[in-house]
Amino acid sequence: MGIAGAVAVVVAATGSAAWAQPDAPAADDIGHISFGTCADPGLAQAGAECGFLSVPLDYDRPHGTRIQLAVSRIRHKVPDSRYQGIMLVNPGGPGGSGLGLAILGQFVPNHAGDAYDWIGFDPRGVGSSKPALTCDPNYFSGNRPDYVPRTGALLRTWLKRSKGYATACAKNGPLLQHMTTVDAARDMDRIRAALGRRQLNYYGFSYGTYLGQVYSTLFPQRVRRMVLDSNVDPRKVWYQANLDQDVAFERNIKIWFGWVAEFDSVYHLGTTEPAVEKLWYAEQHALLGHPAGGVVGPDEWNDIFLLAGYYQLTWLELGKVFSDWVHTREPQPLIDEYTSVDGPGDDNGFAVYTAVQCTDAHWPGLGKTLRDNNRVNRSAPFETWGNAWFNAPCLYWPARSGTPLRIDGGRVGGILLVDETLDAATPFEGSLEVRRLFPNASLIAEPGGTTHAGTLFGNACVDDQIAGYIALGVLPARRVGDGPDTTCAPLPQPDPTAQSAAVATVSGARRPLVGTR
Repeated sequence: MGIAGAVAVVVAATGSAAWAQPDAPAADDIGHISFGTCADPGLAQAGAECGFLSVPLDYDRPHGTRIQLAVSRIRHKVPDSRYQGIMLVNPGGPGGSGLGLAILGQFVPNHAGDAYDWIGFDPRGVGSSKPALTCDPNYFSGNRPDYVPRTGALLRTWLKRSKGYATACAKNGPLLQHMTTVDAARDMDRIRAALGRRQLNYYGFSYGTYLGQVYSTLFPQRVRRMVLDSNVDPRKVWYQANLDQDVAFERNIKIWFGWVAEFDSVYHLGTTEPAVEKLWYAEQHALLGHPAGGVVGPDEWNDIFLLAGYYQLTWLELGKVFSDWVHTREPQPLIDEYTSVDGPGDDNGFAVYTAVQCTDAHWPGLGKTLRDNNRVNRSAPFETWGNAWFNAPCLYWPARSGTPLRIDGGRVGGILLVDETLDAATPFEGSLEVRRLFPNASLIAEPGGTTHAGTLFGNACVDDQIAGYIALGVLPARRVGDGPDTTCAPLPQPDPTAQSAAVATVSGARRPLVGTR
């Protein structure tokens, strides 16, 4: 999706191509998962078991080269007579590791998740799957050139960097040609078959909703229950989805600036949204040529605060980071925040993100890319150029692009859609479009909520309905018209003056943040 260069990813797809339903794998070609102890201590402590499944690199040559998918499983906790099957989980990205999400079942209210085997997996190229994609681990090292190409020299620098990253990715060889969402969906069906189930259940966040849309289009009869949180608009994979994000993040960062101003007694950064916004940009500009600690320049500053547009859960921490920098000029907290978001190191997540986005669909050329981003930047400067360069390797990608699958949910039973109406990473119109495409689906909306992929975080109105659906298949009644089928109030905005605020940080989340790259 082209989520801006920091942490997020989202997106969509559809197109004109129609796909025939893939044949089921032959019985002797299904593969087997030999589960054993998980290397990850958290998974091991949760009682998970881990293994690998061999799948074809190229499904057009099913007996050719094989790759390995890392799979985790936490078994059902109810008697076998009440067992409801497997529940695959994907956190988004593309490029997010889902191996650890086998624990998600424990966050479903009323023990509704106990009747399932929860199946985490790293999609092809991701994390513990083999081979894992990587291109340039230093690509996000700070201080990077300013995102905004104010000069011809800056523009040429970013184009050279983008081309260099794409060239570095070519070392991954044939895997780059087989990294589409359709490939990942077919891998999911191999996991289903290897586990001996006629159908699967699925819980997807962010990009994982698009993966669910593709799977259910290819294999409609194999879908039992499906929860899709923060839906990608399948008409917009991936180029237009990124431009739409820029506009949505502009709105959300202004909402956060207004919240900071509301609590000026805590942060002392201004008493109005425009005052806080002006100060934020002034601090960003001051870092140009003078990066904090030699590391955090304007780009890194932008990436740090992008999270405020994703999750209200980050508002307290980011308000403190902003305030502390303004009032103390101590660079280390900024550096720590930046490195936790997208600092240098293993670039596997970004490599996979790019590989999927660049090959799922065609990307326009440089001329249109520059015209569109210049236009959007005039009204949405917060994220536009960061997002543009995050996706610019697609201009030079060393693998062919395809045509997105035309999403069709007409043969799929009742699935559950959830979204907050001010979601920036996957704008709410995407959930309305998915509802149109899946005539048996029901949509829970949270009017005014700005959090992305926020289910199972403690909103009882939403989470209890998810639990009812997972346990009994109960959906909100489908309403006539083009809107949501029911609504829940979003969780309240955080209050830094509350006694509990000191511990309400990202690290204190009920479950891992998902939906980000």
